[in-house]
Amino acid sequence: MNTFKAIIVKEEQDQVIYGIEEVNLDTLSTGEVLIKVAYSSVNYKDMLAVQKNGGVIRNYPMIPGIDLSGTIVHTTDTRYKEGQKVIVTGFAMGMSHTGGFAEYARVPADWIVPLPMNLSLKDAMVFGTAGFTAALSIQALEANGMKVNNNPRILVTGSTGGVGSIAVQILSKIGYKNIFALVRKKHQAEVAKSLGATNVIYASELGEQNKPLNKQNYDFVLDTVGGEIASVLIPQISYGGSMSMCGNAGGIKLVSTVLPFILRGINLLGIDSVNVPINNRGSIWEKLADEWNISQTTLINEISLDELPHTIESIKNGQHLGRTIIKY
Repeated sequence: MNTFKAIIVKEEQDQVIYGIEEVNLDTLSTGEVLIKVAYSSVNYKDMLAVQKNGGVIRNYPMIPGIDLSGTIVHTTDTRYKEGQKVIVTGFAMGMSHTGGFAEYARVPADWIVPLPMNLSLKDAMVFGTAGFTAALSIQALEANGMKVNNNPRILVTGSTGGVGSIAVQILSKIGYKNIFALVRKKHQAEVAKSLGATNVIYASELGEQNKPLNKQNYDFVLDTVGGEIASVLIPQISYGGSMSMCGNAGGIKLVSTVLPFILRGINLLGIDSVNVPINNRGSIWEKLADEWNISQTTLINEISLDELPHTIESIKNGQHLGRTIIKY
């Protein structure tokens, strides 16, 4: 190919702008593997990447997009072969290394996960970084005592967003029967129930963080938003319970006391999906392809690269539901 389409983010006159441009392979960052991109997905972090002071991209110009699925068209690494279908999420992609919002991507071989047998390239991006993060969160909570047989009360924040919507569906599929979905708006309640939530809680019903310890309402919390919501929920976690934390849409500040930790023995479980060692990624993707596979029931919106600005705005304004994937 001579040229191909990509989203380019630039900094001009102290403003960050982005749009589709025709580029060539010289635009791409270095790496051993060249991939023809089939799908990418749009994540909260991708929205931040095209904002001024978004904290994602530091050097311009850059191709954003923190995940992709596609087919290898060239490789100098003998672990892989031309025609092989693969997934790439996280690491520096879309941040300091050109990312998935382009028809081609070039990446280091050590970032690649072979596509599992029971997963299509499209399904891989229905999950994408959001699904990978949801799976990591559930895995961490189960490693800290969350079990189907105990019928725990599980609260999922941001339950109709990317990570939250997938988490609710996986929890429902694998047998959890007491899933509370936290929502802000009335129209989100029916969406959450359709995804598998058994109970819906409005953010306005959580109360304020006015006590170091509060009524023990939830055994486990899968938090995707951080900030004030997480602060309010920590005193409501039951004895020996846990909260996983993977997002900061609600802010980066956390207000708490030591009391929930030393009097109730609760755990805060930090979830990072960016730098998970490559050797630990395959098993997560195999679960998503098999017993945790909810790709056929997920709320999906498929768009072209030209339609990306509209999705970016809906995420920025808190109006986005489910998952949006880009088809190339």
